Amino acid sequence: MFFTDIEYNTERPHLIIPEYGRHIQKMVDQAVAEQDPEKRNKQAKSIISVMGNLNPHLRDVADFQHKLWDQLFIISDFKLDVESPFEKPSLEALRELPASLKYPQNFPKYRFYGNNIKRMIDVAIGWEDGEKKDGLVLTIANHMKKCFLNWNKDTVEDDVIFNHLFELSDGKLNLKQSKEALRNSSILLKTKTRFSDTKATPNKHKKNNNNNRGRRRY
Repeated sequence: MFFTDIEYNTERPHLIIPEYGRHIQKMVDQAVAEQDPEKRNKQAKSIISVMGNLNPHLRDVADFQHKLWDQLFIISDFKLDVESPFEKPSLEALRELPASLKYPQNFPKYRFYGNNIKRMIDVAIGWEDGEKKDGLVLTIANHMKKCFLNWNKDTVEDDVIFNHLFELSDGKLNLKQSKEALRNSSILLKTKTRFSDTKATPNKHKKNNNNNRGRRRY
């Protein structure tokens, strides 16, 4: 027995949005070919309902409805002429390339501090002078020291951190003449080691619940 009517996907028309399957594609093609505008609009609403059934928890959400209508027009290759409750998308907007993202600029020499340090420094610069700002700047310097130790894994003098802070802030945050001392390197390294050990052995103190295994129960 030979099956001559078997269809293969390689011989079928290309699916524009494969997630909805070939039946939805055929329904949309049938709606595009419909000559009666009233029937065409009813068919479009029925197709939207079927598409929404694939995600029933979202089908009544306004933004999701907008997405379904946009996808309906995309599946029809923008050939479907029906009344939509939302603005119809355009082929030009679909093919428009997204704007390129700007990569954050960082100081190549001090990449180990990360971009968050630079953001914290910029925030501190905008604060009014006072105890709060002094506390924030000192906190930033301590965090910079910790970042430096994560990269260097040895030790670092406070003067080095103060110089880096001065440079990263364009001279607006100056602790070079400060009498404040940053946290000791050994304490920062010890804190890092303690948290690393905790993550490495999460079940160290877990109770053994296998003591009753094998006992007969009545």
